[in-house]
Amino acid sequence: MGATKTDHFTDKQNAIATLAKAIGHPARVAIIEYLMKVDTCICGDIVNELPLAQPTVSQHLKELKNAGLIKGNIEGNAICYCIDEKAIEKLQNYFGNISTKLTKKKNDCC
Repeated sequence: MGATKTDHFTDKQNAIATLAKAIGHPARVAIIEYLMKVDTCICGDIVNELPLAQPTVSQHLKELKNAGLIKGNIEGNAICYCIDEKAIEKLQNYFGNISTKLTKKKNDCC
Protein backbone atom coordinates (compact mmCIF):
# COMPACT_ATOMS: atom_id res chain seq x y z
CA MET A 1 0.00 0.00 0.00
CA GLY A 2 1.30 3.49 -0.85
CA ALA A 3 2.44 6.08 1.61
CA THR A 4 0.12 8.89 2.55
CA LYS A 5 1.30 12.45 2.02
CA THR A 6 1.76 12.94 5.76
CA ASP A 7 4.29 10.07 5.77
CA HIS A 8 6.74 12.34 3.94
CA PHE A 9 6.93 14.73 6.91
CA THR A 10 8.32 14.41 10.42
CA ASP A 11 6.16 13.55 13.42
CA LYS A 12 6.76 17.06 14.74
CA GLN A 13 5.61 18.66 11.47
CA ASN A 14 2.48 16.50 11.43
CA ALA A 15 1.74 17.31 15.08
CA ILE A 16 2.04 21.07 14.53
CA ALA A 17 -0.13 20.81 11.40
CA THR A 18 -2.82 18.97 13.37
CA LEU A 19 -2.84 21.65 16.07
CA ALA A 20 -2.86 24.46 13.52
CA LYS A 21 -5.71 22.86 11.59
CA ALA A 22 -7.75 22.56 14.77
CA ILE A 23 -7.45 26.29 15.49
CA GLY A 24 -8.02 27.15 11.84
CA HIS A 25 -11.69 28.05 12.43
CA PRO A 26 -12.82 31.23 14.19
CA ALA A 27 -15.34 29.35 16.34
CA ARG A 28 -12.55 27.15 17.68
CA VAL A 29 -10.39 30.19 18.36
CA ALA A 30 -13.33 31.69 20.28
CA ILE A 31 -13.75 28.45 22.26
CA ILE A 32 -10.04 28.42 23.16
CA GLU A 33 -10.21 32.07 24.22
CA TYR A 34 -13.32 31.40 26.33
CA LEU A 35 -11.72 28.40 28.03
CA MET A 36 -8.63 30.49 28.79
CA LYS A 37 -10.85 33.14 30.37
CA VAL A 38 -12.94 30.79 32.53
CA ASP A 39 -10.35 28.01 33.03
CA THR A 40 -12.94 25.21 32.83
CA CYS A 41 -16.56 24.86 31.71
CA ILE A 42 -19.22 22.59 30.26
CA CYS A 43 -20.49 22.64 26.70
CA GLY A 44 -23.65 24.54 27.70
CA ASP A 45 -21.53 27.43 28.97
CA ILE A 46 -19.88 27.75 25.57
CA VAL A 47 -23.22 27.53 23.78
CA ASN A 48 -24.42 30.47 25.88
CA GLU A 49 -21.28 32.42 24.98
CA LEU A 50 -21.16 31.82 21.21
CA PRO A 51 -23.75 32.44 18.49
CA LEU A 52 -23.77 28.75 17.57
CA ALA A 53 -26.15 25.86 18.09
CA GLN A 54 -25.26 23.21 20.66
CA PRO A 55 -24.52 20.49 18.05
CA THR A 56 -22.16 22.86 16.24
CA VAL A 57 -20.32 23.72 19.45
CA SER A 58 -20.08 20.02 20.29
CA GLN A 59 -18.54 19.31 16.88
CA HIS A 60 -15.96 22.07 17.35
CA LEU A 61 -15.16 20.76 20.85
CA LYS A 62 -14.68 17.29 19.37
CA GLU A 63 -12.19 18.65 16.81
CA LEU A 64 -10.26 20.54 19.48
CA LYS A 65 -10.21 17.49 21.73
CA ASN A 66 -9.12 15.15 18.93
CA ALA A 67 -6.24 17.51 18.15
CA GLY A 68 -5.26 17.49 21.82
CA LEU A 69 -5.82 21.21 22.43
CA ILE A 70 -8.46 20.63 25.09
CA LYS A 71 -9.27 17.94 27.63
CA GLY A 72 -12.69 16.80 28.74
CA ASN A 73 -13.65 15.17 32.01
CA ILE A 74 -17.05 13.68 32.72
CA GLU A 75 -18.76 15.32 35.69
CA GLY A 76 -22.17 13.82 36.28
CA ASN A 77 -24.05 13.94 33.00
CA ALA A 78 -21.89 16.73 31.52
CA ILE A 79 -18.36 16.99 30.16
CA CYS A 80 -16.18 19.68 31.70
CA TYR A 81 -13.62 21.09 29.24
CA CYS A 82 -10.29 22.81 29.84
CA ILE A 83 -7.17 23.75 27.89
CA ASP A 84 -4.43 21.14 27.53
CA GLU A 85 -1.37 23.18 28.46
CA LYS A 86 1.02 20.73 26.78
CA ALA A 87 -0.48 21.37 23.36
CA ILE A 88 -0.39 25.12 23.87
CA GLU A 89 3.28 24.82 24.89
CA LYS A 90 4.01 22.98 21.62
CA LEU A 91 2.44 25.81 19.62
CA GLN A 92 4.19 28.43 21.74
CA ASN A 93 7.57 26.75 21.26
CA TYR A 94 7.03 26.33 17.53
CA PHE A 95 6.00 29.92 16.88
CA GLY A 96 8.54 31.22 19.39
CA ASN A 97 11.32 29.47 17.46
CA ILE A 98 10.08 31.00 14.22
CA SER A 99 9.99 34.45 15.82
CA THR A 100 13.50 34.05 17.22
CA LYS A 101 14.89 32.93 13.87
CA LEU A 102 13.22 35.81 12.06
CA THR A 103 14.55 38.31 14.60
CA LYS A 104 18.09 36.96 14.18
CA LYS A 105 17.75 36.97 10.39
CA LYS A 106 16.53 40.60 10.46
CA ASN A 107 14.35 40.08 7.39
CA ASP A 108 17.04 40.29 4.70
CA CYS A 109 14.54 38.78 2.27
CA CYS A 110 12.01 40.64 0.13
